[in-house]
Amino acid sequence: MNNAVVQDSEHEAMSTTTTPPKSPRLGKGLAALMGEMTPAENNAPPAVREIGIDLLEPNPFQPRTDMPEAELAELADSIKVQGILQPILVRPHPTEAGRYQIIAGERRWRASGLAGLHEVPVFVRTLSDSDVAAAALVENLQRQDLNPIEEAEGLRRLIEDFHFTHEAMGHAISKSRSHISNMLRLLNLPSEVQINVREGKLSYAHARTMLKHPDPAAIMPKIINRGLSVRQTEQLIVRDTMPKPGRKKVEKDANLRAFETEMSDATGMRVRLLVNPDGAGQVTITVDNWLQIEDIKARLTGA
Repeated sequence: MNNAVVQDSEHEAMSTTTTPPKSPRLGKGLAALMGEMTPAENNAPPAVREIGIDLLEPNPFQPRTDMPEAELAELADSIKVQGILQPILVRPHPTEAGRYQIIAGERRWRASGLAGLHEVPVFVRTLSDSDVAAAALVENLQRQDLNPIEEAEGLRRLIEDFHFTHEAMGHAISKSRSHISNMLRLLNLPSEVQINVREGKLSYAHARTMLKHPDPAAIMPKIINRGLSVRQTEQLIVRDTMPKPGRKKVEKDANLRAFETEMSDATGMRVRLLVNPDGAGQVTITVDNWLQIEDIKARLTGA
């Protein structure tokens, strides 16, 4: 890979999205967070400063936990030749005067150290913890640097630590509420399954499908060792969950099964439909947490 390609991937331009009400900084994209200026300043780019590498420290809300050494070495080679094309976004350290926390650009900072730089160009912005967490998640999502579990954990942090609603998160990261719900459901998988999703041995689609099995860890070796496709994984789960011999097998209409699948995908929750011959029946939605209950309420009331 040539050096220009490495830098372009690292410094991909950030998009701007619509700002939702009640959260003026959410949804503006990382570029807007980097350039939060008054209207009079909007005609000029934000000022860039040079700061010593030793005065910076990693983002405490960084969702990305895996930064392969080979990638950092490749980026360091690019920086040696071309320098840092996109300044690092930082904020003043909340407790240590004269120091700074990285908001976006930790890979550039680490690679700069490998490249032998003593100072790096930065934008300094004063942002709250919640804005820092959202900005870090947005940056990684826009560069597609996160594995599914890292993304799910980043979303959960925004909910648990900063009380984001699904709607606010959707605006902040430009994702649908159903996508957010589906990602959060991955955290219900056993830890050994999550590890293999992190490592890329299981895809996001495999992980979502495995949620339908009562014991995802039990079928994981078969899926990985046999290299099963998502469709083959679905068939394996159907076989495993079929009624055992001697029990009455209840056949479900194909249209009902299709309805259940469509509703499950749309809501990010498990939906089951039971219908009597006369058309009467019930719809069952299985939720994993209170936030999903609030999400159902919002959908039904139009809030």
